[in-house]
Amino acid sequence: MKVASAALISVSVLTLAATEAAAQNTVIEEIMVTARKRTESYQDVPITVTAFSSQEIESAGIEKPRDFVTLTPNVTLVETQNQGNAFVVIRGISQARNSEPSVAVVIDGVQLTQPAQFNTELFDIESIQVLKGPQGALYGRNAIGGAIIIQTKQPTDEFEGHAEVGIDNGFGYKGKLGLSGPLTDTLKFRGAISYVDTNGYIPNTYLGEDADPYEDLAGRLKLLWQPTDRISLDLRGSAERTDTQALYFNIVEDADDTSLPVRVNNAGMNVRHLYNLSLKADIDFDYGTLTSVSSYDWLDEILTGDAFDFLPIDESFFKTAPPEFGGLGFDLNQSQYLKVETLSQELRFTSPSEKRFRYIVGGYVVGTNRYISTGNMVDLGLGVFPVYRTPSTNPDNPQATFLADAQDNFAWAVFGDFAYDVTDRLEASISMRYDRDHRENTTETPPQFLPNVPGFPPVAFTGEKREHTWEELQPKVTLRYRPDDDLTVYGSWSRGFRSGGFNQSGVGTVALANGIVGVGDLFDKEVADTWELGVKSQLMDNRMELGASVYRTTTEGSYFFVFLAANSTQNLGNIDKARHVGFELEAAVYPLDGLRLNASLGYDNSKITDFPDPTVIGNEAPLVSRYTFNAGAEYRTQITVSGLELVSRIDYRRIGRTWWEPYNTTSRSPVDLVDARLGVERGNWSVTAWSKNLFDEKYNAEFSPGGFVFKAPPRRYGLDVSVRF
Repeated sequence: MKVASAALISVSVLTLAATEAAAQNTVIEEIMVTARKRTESYQDVPITVTAFSSQEIESAGIEKPRDFVTLTPNVTLVETQNQGNAFVVIRGISQARNSEPSVAVVIDGVQLTQPAQFNTELFDIESIQVLKGPQGALYGRNAIGGAIIIQTKQPTDEFEGHAEVGIDNGFGYKGKLGLSGPLTDTLKFRGAISYVDTNGYIPNTYLGEDADPYEDLAGRLKLLWQPTDRISLDLRGSAERTDTQALYFNIVEDADDTSLPVRVNNAGMNVRHLYNLSLKADIDFDYGTLTSVSSYDWLDEILTGDAFDFLPIDESFFKTAPPEFGGLGFDLNQSQYLKVETLSQELRFTSPSEKRFRYIVGGYVVGTNRYISTGNMVDLGLGVFPVYRTPSTNPDNPQATFLADAQDNFAWAVFGDFAYDVTDRLEASISMRYDRDHRENTTETPPQFLPNVPGFPPVAFTGEKREHTWEELQPKVTLRYRPDDDLTVYGSWSRGFRSGGFNQSGVGTVALANGIVGVGDLFDKEVADTWELGVKSQLMDNRMELGASVYRTTTEGSYFFVFLAANSTQNLGNIDKARHVGFELEAAVYPLDGLRLNASLGYDNSKITDFPDPTVIGNEAPLVSRYTFNAGAEYRTQITVSGLELVSRIDYRRIGRTWWEPYNTTSRSPVDLVDARLGVERGNWSVTAWSKNLFDEKYNAEFSPGGFVFKAPPRRYGLDVSVRF
């Protein structure tokens, strides 16, 4: 517990220092949230929410999803394999490769349609809200664990801007620029751009370079047109290009084993392009607001790299093992290509917020075209080359396996949310949403690469079309009682679901031939029912804020991940039933002027209660951490008469024991992480030194079946300079 002790000592030092401070009166900042698709005070909304204001985002140095996830109880993020694979685990509801997400992610009112869009740079952000528990009644399929609502900063009435530059120990550097202001009396704009470039932090000892270089260029432009007091049109366009590497795994038996360095002989590539164009229109009437949200999303990601067992050619299993034990006499590398295009449309009507009876009704449609190919090539030591829609004909990198699928999906939903003030202190609400998701999968694997197994009847053929429809009614019932203005008590029952999907054709036969249960050519939907009771309060004249919630969730069809080495495929299976029982405690207080202390604890006790293999029953659910604990302090004080301020912050997180797959063959021990920031501010400029994972905790970000481990980022530190104008 060396790290924990250091964190507590740091908090104590800040507390003692604050006794000498002469700062302004400080109270808990009132945060407005849009958890129920209307603006409400955080204190009033009957949902367990962790909210970050623009000031909190800046003071905590939130620049990536991992940064705010690390500050949120009972939420973890697994970053692995490649840039598009980042799994949010919330209250035990997990995610896996090629699966639907565990949370709905909404940016500026537009819901992301692919999980590979989530792990991006966060810049020019106004607020972030993390909603826990099924939110499908308002946010639809994939809000089974909760929702993440991100609001970027809006165009302003006056011209303003901000700029930031920074360096880190990568060696890396970054730059950000934002501008906002009026173009005419009715038209305003906001533009922002971010560029990050670093050589990396994790050494590849075989190639003599870092395994994780990272370059990202992202931009966003918003136009807000308000021709009248009743009409608002918000046009948003964004683009992002990420260039990094992927697939630098190690193979071990123990999830705690971090002893092996990265030694892949193929550095490979991972290039991702993201584009979004959306239009949000609001028309106000005396009896409510009509809102239309239209969005087009385009994603393209290619990754190449080494393949099992991620060792140099002359040491690899496939190269050196005798044929009778699976040796091929040659090594392999790999390539995967993903392209997704979606069109979505939401239309809803929202009644006035001040009425005793309030409602939202609407509908949503989304169409998705998705293509994915995955393959192994013979590694001749001449490099690994990307493979897109057709098998490689490159003599320097001959194709060994190749699988490809195209999907044409269409989903639609209708929803309604109705709230009524029974008394001035008691509110009852009921929400209902019906989602229907139809998916059609076409096998585009050429005949010579079909995964048919000798001794079993052929089950896959080129051009095969598979169709399935998943549907679910997602209700939610909530009671909220406010004994006084500083106390809110709420209880709810809710249901969430996410769609099933298709593994690549023929996988079920391969899994059966290898004795793996629960995996077929199709994986089914997941449904979660949650009971929750919570309380929020403000004390000490708004200098203290407390929150607590308890929940019980039962799931049917939870996802789990299986890698089939026999045909090098990534697949999903279903856990028939599981249950989660847990709680969250959160507290924030300003004990002295200029000093803010916070702490939170999240606990989740998961258990698999039904599975085809009875030996699994009673085990922990995959990817679930038993608990998360956070403690932090932020201190501000004026250090010169000219207005120069010292700003310091420290955040400590402990992630409890984590299990990775249904058989619980190994688990990761608790992880202790500390982030720290120290800076000076004056007026419109600041200089900040920072460190993430200050004590350089060594741990694996993921363990997946087959012994694949992916290293977590080591200690990073740097210096940022920012100015507003």
